[in-house]
Amino acid sequence: MPITQKVPGVPLERYKRTKIIATLGPATDSYESILSAIKAGANGLRLNFSHGNYEERERQIKWIRRASREYGKPVAIIADLQGPKIRLGDFDGIINVAEGQSLRLGYMADYDKDGIIPTQYDLSKKAKRGENLYIYDGKVKTIVTSVADGLVHVRAENDGILIKRKGINLPDTDFGGDVITKKDREDLAFCSTQDVDYVAQSFVQSADDVKNLRKIMVNLGINAKIIAKIETRSAVENMHAIVESTDVIMIARGDLAVETPPESVPIIQRQLISLGIKHAKPTIVATQMLFSMTEAPEPTRAEVSDVATAVFAGADCVMLSDETANGRYPMEAIRIMKKVILYTEQHALKSKLENDVADVALTRQQAISSSVLRLADDIKADAIVAETRSGATALEIASRRGDIPLIAVTSDTRVAQQLAIVYSCKTYVRPDDSQAAFKLTNWLRINKVLTAGDVIVSCSGKYPGMVGMTDTIKVRVLE
Repeated sequence: MPITQKVPGVPLERYKRTKIIATLGPATDSYESILSAIKAGANGLRLNFSHGNYEERERQIKWIRRASREYGKPVAIIADLQGPKIRLGDFDGIINVAEGQSLRLGYMADYDKDGIIPTQYDLSKKAKRGENLYIYDGKVKTIVTSVADGLVHVRAENDGILIKRKGINLPDTDFGGDVITKKDREDLAFCSTQDVDYVAQSFVQSADDVKNLRKIMVNLGINAKIIAKIETRSAVENMHAIVESTDVIMIARGDLAVETPPESVPIIQRQLISLGIKHAKPTIVATQMLFSMTEAPEPTRAEVSDVATAVFAGADCVMLSDETANGRYPMEAIRIMKKVILYTEQHALKSKLENDVADVALTRQQAISSSVLRLADDIKADAIVAETRSGATALEIASRRGDIPLIAVTSDTRVAQQLAIVYSCKTYVRPDDSQAAFKLTNWLRINKVLTAGDVIVSCSGKYPGMVGMTDTIKVRVLE
């Protein structure tokens, strides 16, 4: 039985348009927690490959699919690769740092033996004199003074402390395409045996990084889409090319706020969301959205405003990280995020978020998608029903950010799961059929999701199941 055979538990007008991604971790590592997260409003679940082992991941993937079937709702599974996350190595206690002090960093060094601060990555192969090097989430700022004999010499720009395994950021350093690590390749090989919908690539610097990952995934037979995480200065500089090369964009604001000036992050966020809308590429706003809820049952007012701002801007998804992975109130965080989304969407002043394609020739798919939305607006339709084999038609309609609920019907379960994190999209799996939209609409009417008198605009193709063949728009008044 298709996973979306069950009747929705909420009326059409109560669907949230902006979707929620929750991260799994110790706080949500059980079938009951995963089912609760989906019921609370999670549309995608993120597996952070920086932590845990393959046995845990395989178990969680099976739990997600089981919970998705039980609740009758497609859910996207996101495998988030660690990437070249550079950290300090192991040493005892705390290292005190004074402004102006010279420090030496060395790959797997022994601090107690020779006073060289250990790192988990050989920085001497990449770092150059004059570049900035930030340690412990930017708490200790240093400048590289020289690189010699496998050691990176730096000068501290402020007082601070160093603790083992804390992160290092090098915003000026060119990693030369070396962003797919040995661990990433091992994790990708594992993903090739698992049921994942998206692979998130960390520390992307250029479009070539995305293209290289895509080649590896094709060779491994991974039937998943790519999420490019924008969290480096290079990625910001190359954002246009990266957006065009990837399938989804994640604005990973944690490292981004270290690699770029913190005050620039809100502007970068708006730019990336606008680019995503322009190119029909879903966008995810991530990091510290409700961070205080890792310890407290209520968010701060600033956090509520942060979520609402992402909704205003037109993001497809907002994401929870530590809040659901390690927090004390994971389900409360999801429920509150959903409440903020719904309230914002219901009460915000309507400002049309247009897909900026006015000055370019539209493809047939783009023209049909625009026409569907305009027609639905003009006749005050209650819903749009789009037949889609690959998901492209639904993505194009969603990118117009209309106010009318968007229902997608596809014969591909993978596509349904991938569309779970797309703006406004409620997806059903049905066999290829020349009347798939008509039959789904009938089913929704029988089950009182739609009612007599509702006006439906549908788009479909003459040849069901063929990609890119949408060519027909219909209007139907339900009896």
